[in-house]
Amino acid sequence: MASSSQNTLDESFDDTFDELFDQHFDQAFENFTIHGDQEERRKKRKKRAYIERNREEGHIRLWNDYFSETPTYPDKFFRRRFRMNKPLFMHIVDRLSNEVQYFPEKKDGLGRISLSPLQKCTAAIRVLAYGSAADTVDEYLRLD
Repeated sequence: MASSSQNTLDESFDDTFDELFDQHFDQAFENFTIHGDQEERRKKRKKRAYIERNREEGHIRLWNDYFSETPTYPDKFFRRRFRMNKPLFMHIVDRLSNEVQYFPEKKDGLGRISLSPLQKCTAAIRVLAYGSAADTVDEYLRLD
């Protein structure tokens, strides 16, 4: 008899616990959804500081160093640093600019011109050629 009254007591306790738990859970969930919606409306977008990196100067430096009529570095330096000749590199830049969405020059979120295809391809090819980290070419090319 003691065991049947114990079972009844356990079942009664379990039922009461389940009922209270469900009530508190439902209340907490309702509060969460109400406050979550209000908090989303209150959140303002953080303003981010713009850091001027002089992208255009990076493009001009790259152009003057390797691609102008009188480049700073001769073709043998280009071949050593890029591990290919200049016409092949320019062909790759042209194809990537025309066929891959990332490479053409476009405007960023602030309306400024993005990196030139030449800068993007130079960074990608140097990283691939040397197996180095992407930020090793940041300062020279004035990347973001």
